[in-house]
Amino acid sequence: MQKKSICFLFTALCAPLVQAQNEQDELQDLKSQLADIRTQLSALSSLSVQYETINKRIEVLEKVGAQNSEDKRPQKQISISTDQNIKNIPSKKDIKVYATVRPTFGYIDEGNEASWDVKDALSHAGIKSTVEFNQQWQGILHGEWGIDLSNNGNFGNARQVYAAIDSPYGKVGLGKQRPAQYLFIAEYVDIFNHGNSPFAYDPESIFFVDNLLTYQIKQGDFTWMLVSQFNGTQGDNKSDLINGGVSYDKDNLHVALTYTNKGIYENEQELGDNNIVGGSLAYSFDSGFYFALGYQAKKYNRDLGIDRNGHTLDVSMAYPLSKNYKVKMGYFDFDDGHQAAQTQNYNGANLTLEWLPAENLRLHVEYLYRDFDYLADFSSFSVGFRYDYSQVWGY
Repeated sequence: MQKKSICFLFTALCAPLVQAQNEQDELQDLKSQLADIRTQLSALSSLSVQYETINKRIEVLEKVGAQNSEDKRPQKQISISTDQNIKNIPSKKDIKVYATVRPTFGYIDEGNEASWDVKDALSHAGIKSTVEFNQQWQGILHGEWGIDLSNNGNFGNARQVYAAIDSPYGKVGLGKQRPAQYLFIAEYVDIFNHGNSPFAYDPESIFFVDNLLTYQIKQGDFTWMLVSQFNGTQGDNKSDLINGGVSYDKDNLHVALTYTNKGIYENEQELGDNNIVGGSLAYSFDSGFYFALGYQAKKYNRDLGIDRNGHTLDVSMAYPLSKNYKVKMGYFDFDDGHQAAQTQNYNGANLTLEWLPAENLRLHVEYLYRDFDYLADFSSFSVGFRYDYSQVWGY
């Protein structure tokens, strides 16, 4: 009995010591496992870096291999692939059809003869199509033909017919087009409902030019334009006309300068040339008042004749009386430089009242007077209207 008591007491005293030893062994074991895990994680991180490096290298080699394979294909296959890529690029295409009909009816007093007549104020119709085949690159097709209401309503006299490419590097066109002289000088004073407007610019100046090569580029507020006519059936075998200019347009202000040189021929014989320096100024005020001035200094150089100097001056103004009514006024002066026996010099003025009941419809009453220096004076009083139509489709 005494031995059993001693054994029990010994066991009770040793139990805490055994438990402590077991916990110490477990701690060491866990630390050892943690160290192994850290080693494995470090190795895994290294493998991950190696994996990314190898994977990127594989992608590079695959691209190089694909490019080399593409370069080794026959030329015909390369062309087919390029065509397919172009077709996959979405392009913007549109087509515009437009027409404007401008009949007038008036009383005309010219010299000792007066008459009533139906006239036409440059009615015309046209079609314009554009296609964007790359970012900021587009092809342009434009055709426009006159409609002569004073002559049986005949249709077909071409005003402008051309094709062009427009890009960030400028616009290049070939065909019958507007020259810089009209776009920069005359267009800003050409605001009246008359076939002879602008009235001083009209007799000898250019509106449309056939066989024309044009280049135009816009840089900030400046627009530069250079055109040249190449007509193989007339004049010499080189350029028959050169016309260039620069326009500054900012907010409501327009300022422009132009230069024109045109060879003069008769039966293939060169007689000389005409040199024209032009300038224009136009401004739209906040009140709605519009003012424009166009001037041309013209020098007629003749090899076998007498040189002479002339000019044209057109001043145009417009002011809205209300939402639907507008008054327009003009003054003009034309000098051809001839002596009294040959000259057709004149100056004059016109006054127009317009009614605009709709955005595309206007009716007008106009008085026009030309005072010739040595010829019979001209005056007319007319009424007329203008109906515009325009429709654009995208496809």
